[in-house]
Amino acid sequence: MVAIRLRHPSGVSTIQVALDRGDFTVQDLQQEIYIATQILPSRQSLKAGYPPQSLTLIPELPIESLGLKAGEQIIVAELPDAPPSVPVPSISSRESSPPMFLTRRPQPSQSSGPDYVQTDGGVLIHRIVPDDNSCSVVAEGIQRNPSKYNEAILGMPPEKYIATILKSTTWGGAIELTILAAYYNTEIASVDVETGRIDHFSPPEGFASAMRCILLYSGIHYDAVTLAPMPEAPGEWHQTLFPSSASDDHDSMMIAAGKLADILRAKKAFTNTSTFDLKCETCGKGLKGEKDARVHAEQTGHVRFGEY
Repeated sequence: MVAIRLRHPSGVSTIQVALDRGDFTVQDLQQEIYIATQILPSRQSLKAGYPPQSLTLIPELPIESLGLKAGEQIIVAELPDAPPSVPVPSISSRESSPPMFLTRRPQPSQSSGPDYVQTDGGVLIHRIVPDDNSCSVVAEGIQRNPSKYNEAILGMPPEKYIATILKSTTWGGAIELTILAAYYNTEIASVDVETGRIDHFSPPEGFASAMRCILLYSGIHYDAVTLAPMPEAPGEWHQTLFPSSASDDHDSMMIAAGKLADILRAKKAFTNTSTFDLKCETCGKGLKGEKDARVHAEQTGHVRFGEY
C-alpha cells in the first residue's frame, strides 16, 4: 500500500492505494476517493502529474492503467449534474474473481407504454432490452485481437475473460461496446441516466462510420433508443441508426436522448453500483455497493446477491 494525496473541494486527504496489486482496479481507487471526499464515482473528475492531466477512468481496468506513482497527488473535482459530452469510457458492473451473480430488483413496468420524447421526425423511445447477455461477438473480437485485448487491458487472462463475459449473469461495459462498435462499424453513444454524461465508442481509425446508435445506461444495464412514428408503432417501424455528423449539442437525436435520460432520472430509473443496497442470498447479510459484495464473496465464498 502506498500513500496518495487527494486535493478536493473540501480540503486535502491522504488515502492508501495498492498500486502493486493486480486485482486493485480503477473502481477500487474511485471507491476510496468516495470514502474520503463523498464525491460519487460517477461524478469524479481526476487529474494527476505535472502539469496536471485528466485521467481516463475505466473502472474495470487495473490501477496500473492510470500510471500513478507512490506519493502522487490527485486533484479531485466533482462533475456537475449534467456534464457536457466527454469521450471517457465508463462502465461495467462486472467483477473478475470470484464471479458474482446479482438478482436485480423488479424494474418499473412499461405496461402504460414506453417513455419517449417528441422530435421532428417522430418520437424517440426508450426500449427496454432483455438481460440475455449475447456476447459471442465480443468473445470473437477478443480472440481476433490478442495483442490489443491482453491480460493487462482485460484485468485477467483473455480465456477467463471470455468465459466470464459469455455467462448469462455477467454484464458488459466499455470494452464490450468498443468491440461492438468495431464489429458493426458504427459509433455507439451511451447516455448515462444518473449523470447525463455521454460516452462515445467509435470504430477503429480509418473505419469511421457516418452512423451511430444510441444507448441509455442505467448503471448496470444498457437499453436501446429508437425512433418511431408513434409510441405504439410495431418493432419493424423503429429506426435504430442515426447520422453522426453533428456534435452532441447540435444533434437533434442526441438532444432528445438527453431529455429521455432526464425523464428516467426523475423516476430514479438508475442504479449507482458503488452505493446500492445488496443482500447476500446465501447468509442474508446486508451490504453496501459492489466493493462490499466482492469482499464478502472473497471472505465467505458466497457469490449470489440480491438488490433491494
